[in-house]
Amino acid sequence: MTATDSSISIEQFPVRWPVPTRWDDNDHYGHVNNVTYYSYFDTAVNAWLMSATGTDIRNLPAIGVVAETSCRYLSELTFPEQLQVGIRVEKLGTKSIVYSLAIFHENAHGIWEAAATGRFVHVYVDAVTRTPVAIPAAIAAAAGSLV
Repeated sequence: MTATDSSISIEQFPVRWPVPTRWDDNDHYGHVNNVTYYSYFDTAVNAWLMSATGTDIRNLPAIGVVAETSCRYLSELTFPEQLQVGIRVEKLGTKSIVYSLAIFHENAHGIWEAAATGRFVHVYVDAVTRTPVAIPAAIAAAAGSLV
């Protein structure tokens, strides 16, 4: 993985959530395994939601389930690295949120460079029945600040 996309900058993301690589993130080839990038996205979005709302989102009557994800890999990550996951809202609906994401790491010159870009769709469902419902007000307000 050596592709780069210089059009993506960390400044394009109003939220930058820190996520360190972990020892067990590396695969047999010596770099962070592709599936782990999705874990970084999931961790950043949900940790940010909890921080921004001041609420344990797991206890709300409606929960966000992942309906769609994608990831474009631009460069390798490895252990140990301190990452920043950029978060912005691409679309805020009444029952779903589409996040635009990017994982950044510092290059040899100390510049934050995109290692991956992604998309993450949360659809809100009733915690018990799993039927689609409106986004909880606290989450809608937090996400709305990123539109």
